[in-house]
Amino acid sequence: MAVFGVDYAWGRPGASALKRAGAKFACRYLSHDTTGKNLTRKEADELSAAGIWLVVVWESTAKRPLAGRSAGATDARDAAAQAKALGMPDDRPIYFAADWDAASGQQDEINAYLDGAASVLGRDRVGLYGGYGPVKRAFDAKKITFGWQTYAWSGGRWDARAQLQQYSNDHTINGVGVDYDRAVKSDYGQWRVDVSPEGEDDMPDYVSVGTGGDHQELPPGKWTEVTWSKEYSDKEHQHNDPGGPSLLTGSARYSLSVSAALSGVPAGTLIQARVVEVADGDASDYQIGPVQDYISVGDVTNLVYGLAADTVEAGKRVRFQLLHQGAAAATISKASAKVFFWR
Repeated sequence: MAVFGVDYAWGRPGASALKRAGAKFACRYLSHDTTGKNLTRKEADELSAAGIWLVVVWESTAKRPLAGRSAGATDARDAAAQAKALGMPDDRPIYFAADWDAASGQQDEINAYLDGAASVLGRDRVGLYGGYGPVKRAFDAKKITFGWQTYAWSGGRWDARAQLQQYSNDHTINGVGVDYDRAVKSDYGQWRVDVSPEGEDDMPDYVSVGTGGDHQELPPGKWTEVTWSKEYSDKEHQHNDPGGPSLLTGSARYSLSVSAALSGVPAGTLIQARVVEVADGDASDYQIGPVQDYISVGDVTNLVYGLAADTVEAGKRVRFQLLHQGAAAATISKASAKVFFWR
């Protein structure tokens, strides 16, 4: 799951156009430019009021990081002053651009530049924009906390530590040239005027689980909870009883997608699927979510259940159930579920 955003320079698409295009954030410039490239306070106020997050990057010249540590310190001081005047909270990072196909032999100078920036901002506020090589090497050397990687000069590779990806160039919104970006981490350096994210974010957390190859019996005519025994991703420990049915603990907004393969249901038989929200400690206290119907095709029936948006209350857990109207027990031969959620 990723959050869509854009970056642009001299033009101004405007908040309304950005929202119509689905952009959740805009990456904008800080620099010594006086011809209109930089983010202005008026623009920052407009985008913030519209609910669009901001990200800032410092770029004076494309290869400025080759100037080393003193240049990094100077640029960080200037960038921080500009960012403060724009209303950026002082806990938010600033990206510094290495806007060329930087070779490994140039990394020492780039790292020194980042050291200079860190001497002013602190390492936790230093980010780097660039291709795969310089971003990876800077992360490896622990010179940056934030990475904004462009697909240019990357050869199809993405560093998993980078919070932002610039994945496509040369698009137009409201007559203004923009590049497309996506945030792939919950904190990618975003802010609004005088506002840090502090948990309010467009990036959901998620749970990804599966049945792990364990065949589960599905009795006829009875709602049966699917048991999830394999965790692929669960950083927030929502599936907090591994091997059990619970996918998410409220309160949260969430969306759900489940795929399942059923064996032993005769062709033409009704199969149903639903979510339920079960009270902690009392499975008899539950609320039923949307029911979706399927018809078996015989042998193995593959079904996909989707719930675009719902809310689970505090003290309740989300589970997934199946039912079939065949005459004999069937088997859930394979299933997987992914739940995206927002607190």
